[in-house]
Amino acid sequence: MTAVEPQLPVETSAPDALEVGTTATTTVKGRSRVPWRFLGSRALFYLFTLWAAITINFFLPRFMKGDAVDQYLARNRNVTPEAADALRALLGIDTDKSMWQQYLDYWGLMLRGDLGVSLLHGLRPVTEVISQALPWTVGLVGFATIISFLIGTIGGAVIGWRRGSRSEIMIPITTFLSTIPYFWLGLLAIALFSVNLKWFPIGKAYGVGYSPEFSPEFIGQVIHHGTLPAVTIIIASLGGWMLGMRNMMLTVLDEDYITVAQAKGLPNSRVLWRYAARNAVLPQIQSFALSIGFIVGGTIVMEMVFSYPGVGKLLLDATNGKDYALMQGVFLVITLSVLVANILADIAYAFLDPRTRQTEA
Repeated sequence: MTAVEPQLPVETSAPDALEVGTTATTTVKGRSRVPWRFLGSRALFYLFTLWAAITINFFLPRFMKGDAVDQYLARNRNVTPEAADALRALLGIDTDKSMWQQYLDYWGLMLRGDLGVSLLHGLRPVTEVISQALPWTVGLVGFATIISFLIGTIGGAVIGWRRGSRSEIMIPITTFLSTIPYFWLGLLAIALFSVNLKWFPIGKAYGVGYSPEFSPEFIGQVIHHGTLPAVTIIIASLGGWMLGMRNMMLTVLDEDYITVAQAKGLPNSRVLWRYAARNAVLPQIQSFALSIGFIVGGTIVMEMVFSYPGVGKLLLDATNGKDYALMQGVFLVITLSVLVANILADIAYAFLDPRTRQTEA
């Protein structure tokens, strides 16, 4: 009878990282796919950026010569010195307080949602003044920017996929249109479609005799008045989106995974949208997030050419009138919009590009 040799325990080694995969597409079982470390670091960065922007927003107007009260006194000679001092105290530019105390007071009021009052608008709250101008800018410029981004990105992806075809003639055409100064493009559109053809009104957000209300007649007026400036914005910004997407597509199409996907016999439409365009669109997302400042800030030239009410014209008037509170309120809205848009772009970037999630894998 032969003795049975004892079996030694078999050592189990950890799986090779190269076999398991190091990207977020093969994360460890039970582990969250949400890149919390990446998002946390970006959140800290944006909090610091927000503090720096608000601090600059406070000090920069105060380095300008004069203030809103001086401008008001130049237009109204009958204001007493006591009333002028009371206005400065109301606007937060009281010379009796130190700059540090004014800075702390500004933070305290801002955290409570009080952005002060606007001297140029009859001491109305800044939040009320901005809230009346912001929807017009977001509705017009925001809609036009989104449409331009979608058309340019999709068109650039198709043109890049069909490189060498006749469709590439759209690149020089749209690029040439984007080089035309916007005010000149707007004036040409008014001269052709408003003055000669009389298809669209010359300017304003709605016709005379109408008041803002949620009714089919008023909505029709807004669409009719906003079509011409929206089309000019789309034409002026389309070239950049289309050219950028087309160039990124040409770079992505030379990658090995595109060749492998085509060698497997996958349909061209799937290779185009599932592999090539998905990776080529990543820089476009960041550019679109940066353009949010353009959306909220409005195009001052557009609002001046078409006499359109919006935040851009509001900011111009506040700067000329040295209205500290209104300037700071508009800058704050623009800063918050850009930061929020960039945070959303980082989140979308993290989920679309697995390489940004490797720190969590």
